[in-house]
Order: sequence, then C-alpha cells, then structure tokens
Amino acid sequence: MLALYGYFRSSAAFRVRIALALKGLDYGNISVHLVRDGGEHKMPDYLAMNPQGRVPTLTDNDLTLGQSPAILEYLEEVYPAVPLLPASAQDRAYVRQLAMLIACDVHPLNNLSVLKYLRQELNADEDSVSAWYHHWIDTGFEAFEEILVRAASKGTYCFGDTPTLADVTLIPQVWNARRFGMNLDAYPNICRIEEACYKLPAFTDARPENQPDAG
Repeated sequence: MLALYGYFRSSAAFRVRIALALKGLDYGNISVHLVRDGGEHKMPDYLAMNPQGRVPTLTDNDLTLGQSPAILEYLEEVYPAVPLLPASAQDRAYVRQLAMLIACDVHPLNNLSVLKYLRQELNADEDSVSAWYHHWIDTGFEAFEEILVRAASKGTYCFGDTPTLADVTLIPQVWNARRFGMNLDAYPNICRIEEACYKLPAFTDARPENQPDAG
C-alpha cells in the first residue's frame, strides 16, 4: 500500500501528489504539519522514518523513500503504465533537465527552512526575504522560459501533448510563486502550461488548498 507523508503547502509533496494522480495510483495521504506544534516533521516518530526530517516521504510496502525526485523516478520505474517520461533517451534527458532546474536550483533556495533561516538567524526583514525569494524565482523561470522557447518540440505541456515530470515539477513552483505575490507575465510559456495543466483533475486536485490539512 502506497502512503505519502507530506504537508499541504510543500512544493515537493505537491509534485508527488500530481504524479500519483496522473498514474491513477491509490495511496494514503498523511499530513505532517511543518508549523503546528513546533513542526511535526521534528517529532521522533517521523525522524525515525525520515532522518532528514523533511517532506515528502513515500512508503510502499517495505520501502521508505524521501526526496521527491527519487520518489518520482521510483514511481516511474515501478508503476510505468502511465509514463511521465518520453520514450527516447534524448527526450527523457530534456524533460529531466527542466525538472531538475526547478527541483535542484530554484526550489531549494526558496524552501520554508531557508526563508526561516534568513529571518531568524540572519535577521533579514520581510522586504529582504521577499527580494531573495523573487530573485531566485525570476532567475530560474527566465532560464526555464528560454529553454521552452528554444525547444524544437512544441506542445500543450513542457514536452509535447502529454504531461511529464517537467510539468509535475514546474506547476507547484508556479503555485508557490503566485502565493508570494509574483507577477509571472514575463513568462508566457510557463503561464500557458500552467493553464493547460489545471484543466486536468490530477493537477487541480493536488493543489494545496484542496488538501484535507489545508489551513
């Protein structure tokens, strides 16, 4: 039985929720609140399962796995019936490039623990934290948009007319950017893809505000 331990506003958990839904997989959705009671991710029971104390964590029978890129690759390999990667090695590399741009370069600099460190340890005020956040989103989205513009493959989504891991990774970061008040008009392809993705229940149902623990 698949179970996903996550937080409703976590971009990384959001990715995995989308992938599970696109693949049509049933799973238990277990909340690990990152703010309530000092952070449930710091509780001994959760740390025993995930020593890093982060979300998401996926369990599948006797497997326990953290880190959303690893989880997404695992789901792709073990549950391949609805593929989220293209057929050719060249196309898979292109999709992974886009996914990793967000997952490795953009998201880590804007995650809750980083923003909290800026405020509490470096005494950054809210204007400085906001400037930090906007800078790194813009830097990543500018590159992402340019890659889309240059790509030979055009379609509804990041690659062609079927959602891939690139879309699964991009959309949560777009949601987060909008939550922080960013104007994304400079990224028309990203906005176009966002609109297309939200026509699919797998993306809309996975949105943070649609989770049982939202609030």
